[in-house]
Amino acid sequence: MANLNSLSPVERDNYVRAKAHFERGEVDPALDSFSKLLESRRNFADVHYMVGILLEQKGELDSASKSLQKALELNPRYAEALLALSSIHERRGDYERARELSERAADASRIPGTDIDTITHAKLANLQASVGDAYVEVGELREAIDAYRKALDRRPDFHDIRHRLGVALREAGLPHKASLEFKRVLRSNPEFVDSRVQLGLTYYSLGQAQEAAQHWQEAAAAEPGRNDVQLYLRLLSDVLEPLESAGKAGS
Repeated sequence: MANLNSLSPVERDNYVRAKAHFERGEVDPALDSFSKLLESRRNFADVHYMVGILLEQKGELDSASKSLQKALELNPRYAEALLALSSIHERRGDYERARELSERAADASRIPGTDIDTITHAKLANLQASVGDAYVEVGELREAIDAYRKALDRRPDFHDIRHRLGVALREAGLPHKASLEFKRVLRSNPEFVDSRVQLGLTYYSLGQAQEAAQHWQEAAAAEPGRNDVQLYLRLLSDVLEPLESAGKAGS
């Protein structure tokens, strides 16, 4: 899936609009929004996959095939793209190539050493995370933390779930453990602004105002329109200014 945090506001709007059209089966409006996004962003496999699906629906098989092949260049184990390309070859009567692609899709959808495919793991991880969300809503943070960790055992690359784990850990009075989770998210995806904001809040809860300010300033630079970050920085100025004045007086 495209990382929305790496997109500009205009690009994000085009992506969200295009995907909404795609999910409603509105072919031409979806293609129009995707084409605008592709003018500046061509490195998202799921965008090329969805464009390929739309073009196949219009009967433009050559163009659809090229879009799906681009998706596979970006992600060779993209099972859905492999299956869609297999379908196109089957429609063309190239049954041998269709069978080869179908076999690749089956292989790509499996995790080594297990009989559970990656799609199933993803679904189970999201279900487990939903259990964690339900526990958070009723204030059962320990149970939420356990649920999020079980979800991450299945899909450790699901950074949104790790982010929620970090929030739950901090709210459960475990800020040091929370900071480790936010840092892990940011190592994998430095543009995950929400985790940077939450890491700043975690440092602030630990009394580390300078570290909090650094992360909030980076978040403000990445997303200047975020009112919450601007509020945090204004509140923090009341803490930092006396510290800076004391430092100058002592020098």
